[in-house]
Amino acid sequence: MTAASVVTSLRGLPSMAEEELTMFFYIGFATLLFLIPAGLVAAELGGAFANRTGGVYTWVGEAFGQRWGFLAIWLQWIQNVVWYPTGLSFAAAGVAYTFNDSKLASNNVYTGLFCIGIYWVATLIALTGTSLLAKVTRAGFLLGTALPGVILLALFVWWWAAGHPLGWETADNSAVSVVKDGHDSPRWAPYLTGLGSLAFLGAILLNFAGVESQAVHIKEMQDPKRQFPRAIFIAAGISFAVFTLGSLAVAGILPYSEMNQQTGVFVTLQRAFDTLMGVQWPTYILALLIGYGALGGALAWLSGPSKGLLATAHDGMLPPLMQKTNKTGVQRNILLIQGVIVTAISSIYLFTKDVSTVFFMISSMTITLYIIMYMMMYAAVIRLRKTRPDLPRSFVIPGGTPGLWAFAGAGFLAVAFAFVVSFVPPSQLPIGSPASYVLTVAAGTVVFTIAPMIIYAKRKPTWRSGGENTHSSFEKPTPQPATATDP
Repeated sequence: MTAASVVTSLRGLPSMAEEELTMFFYIGFATLLFLIPAGLVAAELGGAFANRTGGVYTWVGEAFGQRWGFLAIWLQWIQNVVWYPTGLSFAAAGVAYTFNDSKLASNNVYTGLFCIGIYWVATLIALTGTSLLAKVTRAGFLLGTALPGVILLALFVWWWAAGHPLGWETADNSAVSVVKDGHDSPRWAPYLTGLGSLAFLGAILLNFAGVESQAVHIKEMQDPKRQFPRAIFIAAGISFAVFTLGSLAVAGILPYSEMNQQTGVFVTLQRAFDTLMGVQWPTYILALLIGYGALGGALAWLSGPSKGLLATAHDGMLPPLMQKTNKTGVQRNILLIQGVIVTAISSIYLFTKDVSTVFFMISSMTITLYIIMYMMMYAAVIRLRKTRPDLPRSFVIPGGTPGLWAFAGAGFLAVAFAFVVSFVPPSQLPIGSPASYVLTVAAGTVVFTIAPMIIYAKRKPTWRSGGENTHSSFEKPTPQPATATDP
């Protein structure tokens, strides 16, 4: 379950493949300093509050107060909303390749309209309260991610065994290769000429995000102290294998000059099938499956995070407008607000011809929002160890206090660094005006972060909801004896 929540589709492979063999640096960074610490921190917090709803709203709220808990759950919700245009744009490319139209896959107007149209159709379905979306996405991971990934890897092995030139051997770009004895050799460490060289770090980190979502199931295990860490390491291994081998296949088959974040996976399949078998039709079938997997991965989260946000209504966090539900109990107005935001962000595609640039820019905006939430989560586990030492924990990060600081501290520093480089225009992409890029990412981050603080500051007692569709996720700590160190 944890691996599936991290590896939602193959859309992240080209962004890592574009780094050629330096991808191992980025993937190692994301796995060791982000994926594993986030899983262990979520395990401790999830086990401590397994009988409470709200997730990060409860975790951060118990550590720092409702204001910051509300900000955390808001960021977890809004980053999903901001992320939808990237997930749906990858599905749009898959549909285009299904009809053998590679130009359409890179068409900015088509991509923008596809994202807007599909999202509103899905929203209308979600408003009916049916389980249709869940049924559509049920087989997405196996058919749209696992199966195409295995086939892609098999094609790469065949390509290599047949003696075809490997992409990283002919890159001819100082960012990913170095000239030795008159021949291009791949770099194994990033070629640092400034922070722009590390700008892809944030996008790669986003591929590994989401591991905290499964910590709520920790008490369903027979021996969580042993089993959950093992599950985290197995999930980390699966995620590492999928991303590394998949990215390696794309980097090996596709020349560096043809790398494209939006269409890289499909072009790789097309090139491999054409060169190795002299056919094209398998590409169209796999493109449809990959598009389905990406669509399912995006739509699977359509209503879930918004329900988490609605849960804060009982504590008076949301204005009445955002508490409205329809007769089937669906959070109508929140879904409609989501639709408006997704439409606005997807419209960026309509005015920017380079789809890859928009894809990366939106991803950068998404990761900055998500990273803020992760920094709060890491800080919460450290603070709660100090202020709530007697809190029952079914799982504790191993190593005592040094272990806590090693995992949570390293995780905090890693995401803080990724947060900084997310604002730097990537040197590997033609982003046009650097100032426009920075302004767009920064403006989106500021607006979506300040909005919940304004909502919280303007809250009123009359906002508190007592309806059946909402429930308290944050509770004040149980009073402790005078000797306790309760906040």
